Amino acid sequence: MDAFLKTLQTLPEVAELVSRVENGGCPAVLTGTQPVQRACIGAAVADGAKRPMVFLCADEREAQQLAGDLKSLTGTEPVTFFAREWQFRPNAVSSREWERSRLAALHRMAQGAAPVVVATVDALLARTMPRPRLAALSVTLEPGGRADLNRLTAQLMQAGYTRCDQVEGVGQFALRGGILDVFSPLMEQPVRCEFFDDEIDSIGAFDPGTQRRTENVSSALLLPAAEILPELTPGGPAHLAEELEKLAAKYARKEQGSAAAQALRADAERFRNGAEVNGLDRYLNLIYPDADSGADYLPEDAVVFLCEGGRIEQRVKNLLLQLRQDTETLMGAGLMVGDAAEVCLSGEALFARLADFPVVMLDALPTSRHPLKPRGLLTVNARQLSSYGGSLETAVTDLEHYRNTGSAVLVLCGGEVRANNLLRLLEGRNIPAVLDLKGAAMPRPGELRITVGALSAGCEWPSLKLAVLTEGQLTAVAQKKRKLKKDSNRQKLQSFTDLSPGDLVVHEHHGIGRFVGIQRMPVDGVEKDYIKIDYAGGDCLYVPVTQLDLVSKYIGGGEEQERTRLNKLGGTEWAKQKTKARKAAKDLAAGLTKLYAERQRRPGFAFSPDSPWQTEFEEAFPYAETGDQLQAIADIKKDMEQPRPMDRLLCGDVGYGKTEVALRAVMKCILDGKQAAILVPTTVLAQQHYATACGRFKDFPVKIEVLSRFTTAKEQKRILEAARTGNLDLLIGTHKLLQKNMEFKDLGLLVIDEEQRFGVTHKERLKEMSRQVDVLTLSATPIPRTLNMALSGLRDMSTIEEPPADRQPVQTYVLEHDWAILEDAMRKELARGGQIYYLHNRVETIDLTASRIQKMLGPEVRVVVGHGKMSEQELSAVMQAMVDGEADILICTTIIETGIDIPNVNTLIMEDADRLGLAQLHQIRGRIGRSTRRAYAYLTYRKGKILQENAAKRLAAIREYVEFGSGFKIAMRDLEIRGAGNLLGPEQSGYMMSVGYDMYLKLLNDAVLEQQGREVPVRVECSADLTVAAYIPEGYVPAAEQRMDLYRRIAALRTASDRDELTDELLDRYGDVPPPVEALLDVALLRAAAMERGITDITQKGRQLLFSFDGRIDPSALLAVCTMASYRSRTQLTAGASPRLTLYLQPKEEPLAAAGGLVEALRLHEKDTQQADGASPRKEETAHEK
Repeated sequence: MDAFLKTLQTLPEVAELVSRVENGGCPAVLTGTQPVQRACIGAAVADGAKRPMVFLCADEREAQQLAGDLKSLTGTEPVTFFAREWQFRPNAVSSREWERSRLAALHRMAQGAAPVVVATVDALLARTMPRPRLAALSVTLEPGGRADLNRLTAQLMQAGYTRCDQVEGVGQFALRGGILDVFSPLMEQPVRCEFFDDEIDSIGAFDPGTQRRTENVSSALLLPAAEILPELTPGGPAHLAEELEKLAAKYARKEQGSAAAQALRADAERFRNGAEVNGLDRYLNLIYPDADSGADYLPEDAVVFLCEGGRIEQRVKNLLLQLRQDTETLMGAGLMVGDAAEVCLSGEALFARLADFPVVMLDALPTSRHPLKPRGLLTVNARQLSSYGGSLETAVTDLEHYRNTGSAVLVLCGGEVRANNLLRLLEGRNIPAVLDLKGAAMPRPGELRITVGALSAGCEWPSLKLAVLTEGQLTAVAQKKRKLKKDSNRQKLQSFTDLSPGDLVVHEHHGIGRFVGIQRMPVDGVEKDYIKIDYAGGDCLYVPVTQLDLVSKYIGGGEEQERTRLNKLGGTEWAKQKTKARKAAKDLAAGLTKLYAERQRRPGFAFSPDSPWQTEFEEAFPYAETGDQLQAIADIKKDMEQPRPMDRLLCGDVGYGKTEVALRAVMKCILDGKQAAILVPTTVLAQQHYATACGRFKDFPVKIEVLSRFTTAKEQKRILEAARTGNLDLLIGTHKLLQKNMEFKDLGLLVIDEEQRFGVTHKERLKEMSRQVDVLTLSATPIPRTLNMALSGLRDMSTIEEPPADRQPVQTYVLEHDWAILEDAMRKELARGGQIYYLHNRVETIDLTASRIQKMLGPEVRVVVGHGKMSEQELSAVMQAMVDGEADILICTTIIETGIDIPNVNTLIMEDADRLGLAQLHQIRGRIGRSTRRAYAYLTYRKGKILQENAAKRLAAIREYVEFGSGFKIAMRDLEIRGAGNLLGPEQSGYMMSVGYDMYLKLLNDAVLEQQGREVPVRVECSADLTVAAYIPEGYVPAAEQRMDLYRRIAALRTASDRDELTDELLDRYGDVPPPVEALLDVALLRAAAMERGITDITQKGRQLLFSFDGRIDPSALLAVCTMASYRSRTQLTAGASPRLTLYLQPKEEPLAAAGGLVEALRLHEKDTQQADGASPRKEETAHEK
């Protein structure tokens, strides 16, 4: 767009502004500008003066739109600098994402790496870390550079990082030997730095899910993890404590000052002991006596543009007033002291600071109110045009008009496909146009030029005789080409990472017990680790860590863990449970196979490949798709193009873009002249889908109707008639679609949303309807990857696990329930025109809470109640009122966790958050933060409640999750199990509970293989008990959970390549592998090789090794080995149904090597005997699992 900016610089007003900026004629005012022209003129002026540009806005929404326009105009990503959330409450823990994006912006401005800055005025008012401190705390690490590890860790602690065992979230670091893992605010992924003494050997990014390195990086920038750091107080925290004591003494003498004095003393004590203090903004003045404001960070020689000076001035007044009221309330409660309460500049100070820069005020209308006294008033004649929103028809009539008046026209299209479509359309109307995708030159008078780009609106410059038209949809061109990501193997790791003493575990042969811990015991003079498991009746079992693959964490249905019964050791009960569950899994697999085979036999309709219309429809999607979405779309289209009916299940969390995927399938169906139907469980959802579909199809001749309880009888009749005669393309409806008199002329695709919420009778009717139709089922409960794999042979599934890229983080607080704070939060949201969810999970008292809130906020606030005991009609009406904005606050039970999107709800308050699982919290919190506004979640627990151990653990997890965004893995795990229950139905869930999820999966996998006629691998377990020091030393892997996880993964090794991969990972995460761990890996591979030979046990008694075999051993091979020269004198064979072999060790012979040698010899002899017989190599998988 350089050519465009150069053209604008020929405008006399722009030229004058450039000269004023350079020769000191500012502040100047330019009136007659709308938002899009402010971006154009500002960029042109700054470009002409060759200076960085800073745009100041009154609110975030305006700033975000402006940033989008500037990115298009200048081609650089603007630095956005927004307000801070003040943390004054000492008892609230809060999330930090917003603060971190501010730090990144401050750093870029301080470094002079910010040619384009868009800021809100709130951000410039706030006082923050002084520039020299920020510079001192930002460290850049590069391979080959030097850094003292101890100094570096001290510095990270000082910069607000938290030390932990394993880095999962931003603001954490871990140190293991010479390996430092750290996750700094600006990074996409955390980095791992390997040190050799004090030299940095290598730096790589790694995936926090798998903890494996993903790529090498050439440098890593570590920024502070928080804005307010008590460590930075001049004189350190000890000095800060002294200051607080002085203040406490002062307040103790005042009459109302005792509460404040007490709070100050308590905090002083905490600072002195190095304990954590929340709500640090109360002491901002004491921590940074020399604090800078946001305005001090602006680039030195920048031009500052104020968008609507009057609004900015008003915003400053309102903000400072609000802040003063907050401060007074807090001071009244003794939570804050006046001396430390100055967290913002005054309005005068801010404008005085801005007066040091050349300032241009861009206003729409002439006014007498200006924050800075202007030295020049200019006015520009420019008009803002509305965007065409992709409707090319309206654009064409305007284009004709401009051409006839001899104006030059520049048309910005969202993508190349649309540019070509427009060109074809214009040629059809005999309007000549030039396609210039690179945007190399400007159009001549009377010429029409089409190029790729996007602005929020079009504009006309009469004095230049130039019009710029835009589609006004920022179709993210650059982001579109996201690569499909590989499946992460996170699932494999998860089951064990969070095993802690007291958890239930399942042992494959002995059933459900309680995990006590890892114990190291000397056996035959060698140290080994054992896992201790308690069973019913006081029995306990010690499992050697080399056999940990037989043990998995018991995962049942979420909260019922407490009531699960332990099995007895040596009882028959476990075997019975397992048999029942195996039979159930077989029935399930058989049922699914039958259903699937039947569908395969039926002929369906093969849709044609994508047409240009389809591509255009997809390009009009205003967001960048996630990798999972693209994958799902590809799968669905491939299915639709096959000549058999599609039956695919698409799973993904609400708001992850399932609807878009479904609509693309609908478009494909309609383009082939067939009809499509979307079936939804509730009226509200039907209305919502209808609105979404109308929005997406508005530029295409698609007839859409909605059928629900709100449809009048007359309308209904008309719609049924249209469906029968083919006069509608897409019908969205509730179970009204399933009525007997409903028939379609030519139905091609049926989309079912939230299948699990339809009853049995509905499902039967669905089966009839969908005999030869392509069916796509959507489900909002995420279905576990693992289960997906197990069933993938029987049902086509796609999952969407990635959240959309442009989601705003939700500012979350965890605090004691306090009406004063919550009232404040609700008033704040209502003041900005938003709506609120208030979660109260007890139906008996919900109306009481509602009336309390009504009383508190006054009669003008519209409060409604929603819970599961209401009828579908009532609930629907309540939800519809929220959707239409006719209600302000919805007081509800967890009913909101499944369901609907209301972008205007941006505050969520939860009572008794400690009673909900992480997964539920995660899902409910995902209900807000759907728009570009900042969203707030307040998770509260009862005042003064003594938390149960479980609830306390949960709260700690929630806090961790809020602060670092980790803990999410547990949440997903939890949700997945609920998803599994949903997918399999209640009966199967019962069996799943009786044996645990992991065990059930094994059984299901076997059943599926059997159904497909493939052989089920038999799992012969071989235990190897040798006197070898094989364990993971604490010094190598300090954290018990990680050791446990590694033991389990080592026990599950089966091949040399698995071993190499694990060794790589150990090297990467912990450094060189010590001998006991090498021995552990060897034992694992020995067990794997022995299992294949039919060896069930290898035990060492002094200097002899005892091998036990099962019926699969080849006797001739066994004899051949015993008669080999190297073994003849030192083996003894005991024949029988289960033969045994004793091998006497030679002096100095290693037991591990000896056992390995014998197993290898057996393998070679078996191969020889098979070749001699000409038999096909023996299958290891003939016998069924014993």
